[in-house]
Amino acid sequence: MMNALAWIVLSAAAFSAPIPASAQQPAATLRVTARLVEVPVTVLDSRGHYVDGLERGDFQIIENGQPQKIKYFEDNAGIISCAILLDTTGSMEKALPRLKNSVIRFIDELGADDSVAIYSFSEALVQQQKLTKDKAAAKRSVLRLRAGGNTALFDALTDVTGEIARESGKKVVVVFTDGDDNASVLTAQAAVRRATKDGVPLFSIAEGEATESVRLKKILTDISSNTGGEMYEIRSIKDIEEIFSKISTALQHIYLITYQPPLEPDDGKWRRIEVLIGDANKYRIRAKEGYFPK
Repeated sequence: MMNALAWIVLSAAAFSAPIPASAQQPAATLRVTARLVEVPVTVLDSRGHYVDGLERGDFQIIENGQPQKIKYFEDNAGIISCAILLDTTGSMEKALPRLKNSVIRFIDELGADDSVAIYSFSEALVQQQKLTKDKAAAKRSVLRLRAGGNTALFDALTDVTGEIARESGKKVVVVFTDGDDNASVLTAQAAVRRATKDGVPLFSIAEGEATESVRLKKILTDISSNTGGEMYEIRSIKDIEEIFSKISTALQHIYLITYQPPLEPDDGKWRRIEVLIGDANKYRIRAKEGYFPK
């Protein structure tokens, strides 16, 4: 979320009467960190339809109750970097062919200038295709996927969100899983905190056994909600294509707002973000709810 980091180095020295060289002290150096916070925002009307064409002046950003000045604004037509994280554990063998077809169609629906990266996970995370605009290469990497192994979802999700967060501009993570985590080193709490700290919108899809775990559904819902994404449940493998199509549509309606937060001590405490626009009863806003300073 705060992937843009600038350092300003100021040297302070006395400008009074000359001081003998033997008595001079090293110049004091003051380092000031100027952060930028990125807030992906989706706006819907009272009927649930996406609202496009809004401008910088239509939005207000509030951090911890204090209005913030918008520094950069990108409308919904901007390019996007998308990381797709796919469960390829043993339980996915039956659903994998349909999942591959759905992901390939999803890749085809991305814009020509959009970038996509493909990851798979079982006990370990594997980068099948690094971030690229070459959609044919991305699709070939999907076709190579094979099922097998246990589920280290939390570790994989944390690594992917951390990696894509370093990209500039709009970025999202789409994760598909059909089982609860049974192999991660990270705890669920640590995974939620780290993903929320990175602040990349997460669109999570739960299928099969994953839909039966109340705990896992809450974890995915919390991360998705906190970052401005959405959580979906698939009741039948026939629904996979429809859900990926919904996510594809959602990606076309994301604004990106960037602001410089107040200079405060890095105490690690949660900073709450509110995005306001016009009549609160007229619009429904989907945006990340805050961040932990790095």
